Amino acid sequence: MSQPQQQQLSTRRQQELQTQYTNYKNTLQQIAQKIGDVEQETDEHKLVLETLQPLDGSRKCFRMMNGVLVERTVEEVVPALKTNSEGLKKVLDDLVKQYSTKQEELEKWKKKNNIQVVQQ
Repeated sequence: MSQPQQQQLSTRRQQELQTQYTNYKNTLQQIAQKIGDVEQETDEHKLVLETLQPLDGSRKCFRMMNGVLVERTVEEVVPALKTNSEGLKKVLDDLVKQYSTKQEELEKWKKKNNIQVVQQ
């Protein structure tokens, strides 16, 4: 193989590695964003539950369902909020595991390809 062909292959390989690295980083960033969103929603559920806890169960409250504000009682809303909150915790746990797995995958890929990231 001639020198220009080797350089072309090397350049192409560098571009492929850069693309793969960018894909890993973008995926990690997207998962981190989802984690942030779910954490925020979990905090909102917690705040609402804390606010409703001392109230009488027959007290009227309003809940947004599919973009429509509906009238309910505290007694009707609290179980649904608890169920949603538990579901969000499970989603959050799954996202954290997914992030961790992808991070490990990136580290293995970097070692395999002898990649050293230089921060500027």
